[in-house]
Amino acid sequence: MIKVDNLQFTYSGNSSPSVKGISFSVSEGEIFGFLGPSGAGKSTTQKILIKLLSGYSGSIKILNRELGSVSKDYFNKIGVCFELPNHYLKLTALENLKFFSEFYQNKNSDLKGLLDQVGLADDADTKVESFSKGMKMRLNFIRSLMHNPEILFLDEPTSGLDPINARKIKNIILEQKKSGKTVFITTHNMHDADELCDRVAFIVDGKLEITDTPRNIKQLGGKRIIKIEYENNGIHSAEFPIEGLAENAEFLNILRKNHIRSIHSKEATLDDIFIQVTGKKLINHETAS
Repeated sequence: MIKVDNLQFTYSGNSSPSVKGISFSVSEGEIFGFLGPSGAGKSTTQKILIKLLSGYSGSIKILNRELGSVSKDYFNKIGVCFELPNHYLKLTALENLKFFSEFYQNKNSDLKGLLDQVGLADDADTKVESFSKGMKMRLNFIRSLMHNPEILFLDEPTSGLDPINARKIKNIILEQKKSGKTVFITTHNMHDADELCDRVAFIVDGKLEITDTPRNIKQLGGKRIIKIEYENNGIHSAEFPIEGLAENAEFLNILRKNHIRSIHSKEATLDDIFIQVTGKKLINHETAS
């Protein structure tokens, strides 16, 4: 669905490129995560893919066509959720959806149903100027789906959302995948990427550092260790290698003679590996409703 080869882009007035010769591909029906800190080049790449930026070098093929040669019909086939909501504040939520739906060939006859999916059905006739940041984000997200696009480009789709509403958004993204849609997510939320994405790419300072499944990436720095916490005149913990665990006398002795509070393996997170690979730490957005 998406094939990028040696993409490079430099903003006017800058001496060095923001995107430095990156290559990657995204398969049909895949959720692909583009992960990196602010300023890494991930949003710039997405803006190029959705034709908000031109003047790049390299090759981009989307839906088997060179991006530079696609017609206006391209915008009927993609859905875009920007990180910062852009609505008409004097219009209601429903009026906003009706207005933007006129830009597309595919007309959704159940706009109130879309609002209901993200918990905004009761606010359908409320002017957006009174919405919280989280409500605007949810309206922004659902707007990207209303014309049934083949590819979704989502920029920080859970930014500004509390855990309950973030869960709703993630469930919808997974439903889109089940229906065969391709999803391209740019984010620095490693937890969301781990949960949602089939594959992820780490981008730092305009370069791709690593591309693989979240599971494979985490195994790069994972420890094959079991940590056990138990009670014996206080709370104690101990760690044991997974290899040979069934014959480890000390481990078996703890199991037999103590009250066990927890047992779990020590696995690296995507955030851990990102720091190891890039030397940079990601910063999470604050949440709202």
